[in-house]
Amino acid sequence: MAGPLLEYETEMFLSLFSTDGLLVSAEGLGIDRVLLQFMKVYSEEGSLVLLLNTTTPEQEYFTEQLRAEGVSHLPQTVNSDVQSSERYHVYTQGGVLYVTSRILVVDFLTDKIPAHLISGILVYRAHKIIDSCQEAFILRLYRQKNKTGFIKDFTDKVTAFSTGFCQVERVMRNLFVKKLFLWPRFQASVSTVLDRHMPDVVELHVPLTSAMRAIQSSILDIMNACLKELKRYNPTLEAEDLSLENTLGNAFEKTIRHYLDPFWHQLGTKTKSLVQDLKILRSLLLYLTQYDCVTFLNLLESLRSSQKNFGSNSGWLFLDSSTSMFVNARSRVYRIYEGKKKLKVGEVDQNPCASAPLKRECVLEKNPKWEALTEVLQEIEQENSRSQHEPGHVLICASDDRTCAQLKEYIQRGADSLLNRLYSHTFGKDEPAAAHDESKQGNSWPKKGIGKSSNGKKSKAKNTKSSTKKQKLSLTLTQMAAQEKEVETAQMGSSGDEEEHEVEEEEKEREEEILSSDSYYGIVKEPLTVIHPLKGCSDPYSLTRVLQEVEPMFVVLYDAELSFVRQLEVYKGSRPGKLLRVYFLIYGGSTEEQRYLTALCKEKQAFEHLIREKASMVVPEEREGREDTNLDLVRNSDPAYAATNTRKAGGQEVVEEPSRVIVDMREFRSELPSLLHRRGLDIEPVTLEVGDYILTSNICVERKSVSDLIGSLQSGRLYTQCLSMSRFYRQPVLLIEFDPAKPFSLVARSDMRQEMSANDITSKLTLLTLHFPRLRLLWCPSPHATAELFQELKHGRPEPEAAAAQAVTAESDMVEESADLYNAGPYDFLIRMPGVNVKNFRGLVKHAANLAELLTLSQEKLSEILGSTSNAKKLYEFLHSTMNGASVQKSKHTSK
Repeated sequence: MAGPLLEYETEMFLSLFSTDGLLVSAEGLGIDRVLLQFMKVYSEEGSLVLLLNTTTPEQEYFTEQLRAEGVSHLPQTVNSDVQSSERYHVYTQGGVLYVTSRILVVDFLTDKIPAHLISGILVYRAHKIIDSCQEAFILRLYRQKNKTGFIKDFTDKVTAFSTGFCQVERVMRNLFVKKLFLWPRFQASVSTVLDRHMPDVVELHVPLTSAMRAIQSSILDIMNACLKELKRYNPTLEAEDLSLENTLGNAFEKTIRHYLDPFWHQLGTKTKSLVQDLKILRSLLLYLTQYDCVTFLNLLESLRSSQKNFGSNSGWLFLDSSTSMFVNARSRVYRIYEGKKKLKVGEVDQNPCASAPLKRECVLEKNPKWEALTEVLQEIEQENSRSQHEPGHVLICASDDRTCAQLKEYIQRGADSLLNRLYSHTFGKDEPAAAHDESKQGNSWPKKGIGKSSNGKKSKAKNTKSSTKKQKLSLTLTQMAAQEKEVETAQMGSSGDEEEHEVEEEEKEREEEILSSDSYYGIVKEPLTVIHPLKGCSDPYSLTRVLQEVEPMFVVLYDAELSFVRQLEVYKGSRPGKLLRVYFLIYGGSTEEQRYLTALCKEKQAFEHLIREKASMVVPEEREGREDTNLDLVRNSDPAYAATNTRKAGGQEVVEEPSRVIVDMREFRSELPSLLHRRGLDIEPVTLEVGDYILTSNICVERKSVSDLIGSLQSGRLYTQCLSMSRFYRQPVLLIEFDPAKPFSLVARSDMRQEMSANDITSKLTLLTLHFPRLRLLWCPSPHATAELFQELKHGRPEPEAAAAQAVTAESDMVEESADLYNAGPYDFLIRMPGVNVKNFRGLVKHAANLAELLTLSQEKLSEILGSTSNAKKLYEFLHSTMNGASVQKSKHTSK
């Protein structure tokens, strides 16, 4: 852990330690540090604490930090690698445990975990605990069996509570907590601590070039036109959420899909293309400020070529703003060179076919932020040279790994080399070889001894020449690269083929470096300069590790990211005596600046909304579930409006045996078992070979989501599953369950065909029902509807036996309904014969009692039964063709 807790973090810890509650903090304010402090307190044998809703990289980071703190009883992980017989021993050892949700649900249901010994549960990312998720099921089971343990919840995604009706109250209800602790950045304790040790911030508002400003204006005009069209076609959409300002935010795509998903299948092609175009235009805005001019133009040209079929495009390519955007984007990369020869009036070109193609003159406009970065690094170098202490380390943070790779190449080789390389690989391919020579020279600059380091280890840069090491950054970076280019070109041989081969190998190495998102790049050894992406790493704490290990004195924020800005404030607050200077590079008056300010405003508004909601929130006294009065813990299958039958001895209640459902272990990844348990049905987890849910001794259910249904129909797996259910159960059921956020429609109206097709999903389902007459299809719009339907199907029917359901295998006896129709062994043999398929095998079964009688049928009779002369011929030849030993030997000699 990076230093002790700050004053406000200690206050956070103490407030949550004294009472159960939900802790909501602003992003980057150190909620993980508070959680680590809780884990440190409970990492002892005397307590058993479960940590829910964490990923594997997060678990590794927490364990690593606790080990660095000297904690002896480190957290353990309980997953599928731990045997069922060993899990009880792991639970009784105590300490903090990471347990996967599926295993924890099964252990609670089967009483393999000592619920009375659990001290409490810590829930990370608590904003995701909705009513039907696995973690909510675990907390409900825990509170039913343990009334004394604590539940403490952590989240830093305050904007997740700003959508939906009473969202924070519903989450707190699922978490069984009464208290809500809010810690925004503007809270008095936080502001006092962080403002006392503010880092030295240098804001650099980099102006956009005139071409970039014109392109940005064109994209915004096109987006505005698309939004107006979208509102015109869908007047029911909220006008506030479809404003141009909200379109720039990261959550816009999620918002628009939230509105349109329930009736997506009913929307016209125009609306769907408008949504897709808005997504593309948002990407263009990002590319404009994020990457270089060549990459942006390449994306534009690829869009134009891919959308030549204008049926897939809402028409924005025809707008004047689109034309202006293309013209300005090309002007940043090249301009067309016009020849000096001019034809006189009335003169005709004598050889128009042989006229040379238009020549392009490269412009290759440099990214304005690159020049600002060069000035910043020069200033840092001067600062280090004046300092009496050792040079301070430098950390450069960019948005993603692609930007980091470009910055690395820019610092090593200069802007000209980078842009020439990109140009030669995109627009320069069709140009004469002379144009390529220049770009090849740019590409052949040697790599400095600068390695890539991963897993949080510092890279050791190798400087091959002391002269370049002494120069450091006193010159501009482009000049440094140019000087090294001159030295290397003087040493190059005359073999062009070898040089080209080396360039290709170098390009492959560079591409391999770009692909890795889990590494940061050491650029210069003295002072150590490191580039690291802000997003895109598989390890969410990779940047935190770099911050702790490199301990930079200078941080250059090439891209703005809210949570890391706060993280730097906490980093400086925990090291009050050390210098930290932050250079904040941002395009002034750009969508990048607007996106950052919108994120700040959204978070502030979300906290203000929660503060008002907390003031008026009515929380029941029994919310925590420590008494039996909490209605959320009551498992009642009857609705509240159900009338009491007074004919049963004056209305007295009759104790009934609880209904139970046998559930396959693999089904606990879905939310249906949780909903069944809440409706009063006992869940018995068992490994089933046939079916997913056994409702009664006769009813077996195979549950399929829409995506799973399509995949299993294509692979043929569903046929095998339905065959097994039909053989061993009297009432096989195929349940097709839809996502409640998606349309309740298997096929969109636009995809409906007039004629039958072998590849059509509805055709395959029809064939399935024809082949298995006893198979019933259940269509459910949501898991809630499925739970209600299961309860109705079980009403008045005998309960299933877990041992009997688990014993059903391929060798089990078939049910009478299937045994009366066919015998499994001869049936399987018959269905594999040539000419026999699922459509015609029943006719053979009716006319032949056994395989011996099948041999007596003539080819004409087979043709009549099968309804096909070709199938009859295949079957007859298969049954009656002879092959003696002599013919076998003859065929072998012939093949030789």
